[in-house]
Amino acid sequence: MAIDPALMQDLANRREEALIGGGIDRIEKRHKKGLLSARERLAAFYDSGHFIEFGMHAHHSCNDFGLENRKMPGDGVVCATGYVDGRPVAAYAQDFTIGGGAVGAIHAKKICDLLDFAIKAGIPVVGINDSGGARIQEGIEALSGYGQIFFRNVLASGCIPQISIIAGPCAGGAAYSPALTDFLIMTRENSNMFICGPDVIRAATGQTASLDQFASAEAHAKVSGNIHLIAEDDEHAIQLAIRLLDYLPSNNLGDSPHSMNNDIPLIEDEGMNEIIPGDPKAPLDMQAVISRLVDPDSWFELQPDFAPNMLTGFARIEGLVIGIVANQPMAKAGCIDIDSSDKAARFIRVCNIYSIPILSLVDVPGFMPGLAQERGGIIRHGAKMLFAWASGTVPKITLICRKAYGGAYLAMCSTDMGADFVFAWPTAEIAVMGAQGALKVLYKKELEEAEDPVALELELRKAYTEKFASPYQAASNGMVTDVINPAVSRYTLALAFRGIMNKYESRPPKKHGNIPL
Repeated sequence: MAIDPALMQDLANRREEALIGGGIDRIEKRHKKGLLSARERLAAFYDSGHFIEFGMHAHHSCNDFGLENRKMPGDGVVCATGYVDGRPVAAYAQDFTIGGGAVGAIHAKKICDLLDFAIKAGIPVVGINDSGGARIQEGIEALSGYGQIFFRNVLASGCIPQISIIAGPCAGGAAYSPALTDFLIMTRENSNMFICGPDVIRAATGQTASLDQFASAEAHAKVSGNIHLIAEDDEHAIQLAIRLLDYLPSNNLGDSPHSMNNDIPLIEDEGMNEIIPGDPKAPLDMQAVISRLVDPDSWFELQPDFAPNMLTGFARIEGLVIGIVANQPMAKAGCIDIDSSDKAARFIRVCNIYSIPILSLVDVPGFMPGLAQERGGIIRHGAKMLFAWASGTVPKITLICRKAYGGAYLAMCSTDMGADFVFAWPTAEIAVMGAQGALKVLYKKELEEAEDPVALELELRKAYTEKFASPYQAASNGMVTDVINPAVSRYTLALAFRGIMNKYESRPPKKHGNIPL
């Protein structure tokens, strides 16, 4: 007996209603602003545009909340699972054309169900945020929905990668769900993220501020450090998320998508020697070092605009996925300050969660001096880096390029902080402090009384470096694995990472350490 045609027509009608969301007119308005619809965003994300949808027909009962005349297909969010570059990934996209994408009980339940599924399946989750906030008509039920999402974000944290795309408004409590995820991508136009808007700030503090000052992608990328990447539009944001997934395992028990060859070729790169300035006071561009160390076009920098004195990102070296934490002397002489401490510590912990080996590239004169840094808590923030390195059990390799002074030497992962290998270039200087400062302490009187203080300082600097700061001095004490020719750095690091990638290290049983937040 054939299915009743009326049932099939009803199914087709219901699916069509869900597919057009808030209607063709609203979708066209978005297109004119350069925005994709929720379903178009997911279609662009998944291989061949295909996905299985969760809860297409779910929606709240309008009669309960005085919304009798408003249809809300799917309750304003599309939840799905499908394949991205052949790997299963879960994703959801809030639909601004339906009630402004506002979050209600059913909307939240759909997201929670998807997160529960992703945790159970051990697959990443990408959330595309585009919502006017909590659905006022649902009152505390909407707030409860947010709480349930936050709770699951935390449950998923450390188990599966979570990526958030901010592609529209994300205000008030809604901003905390992305903040709880591993990575945030924000579109340059048509999006904003904030807790209190300009009107609330003005009423509470008397301050006048525009959204561009604190809620835009530019503000979050450069000032607050809340996001990792800026996308030019929806398509770019989706491509960034796809590229990010290419460096991450599906879950904390899986391996990253390495693409290693059997052989590691020994090729001497004389160009590495050429980029090292002859003058020890001239800054070394660590971006140039990274580009020569890693596989071509594999360097994927995160938070490039925030705390530029510290570089963080993913790369491949002979096909092996690694994370990189590097001082950047081109900004603030490479000093470690409050923001760069937070940036590095967070990234180190992400790598540790997902068993991604870490390379530390060192050229650091110390922690940033100054009253603002001291009053701002540089001790507490700097301690986050120490905690992150010491608690990490992934393979950790350090390459000391030039300066490595004082506590900053430790904060960039010395042998004492758990580095499995520490390599140094002949240009490295490892000491309690730099020669200039040390000479002022050790030979202040002699320099003041010398007939030619400049010549004496040069002589003393050389003697101090050879005796107290030479990489060979550190190597003689077992604090440096080897002093290497910069030209063979790539080969040496590739060989070391390949040899340590199956590292296993246990720690005393405990719930968790008490990181100085």
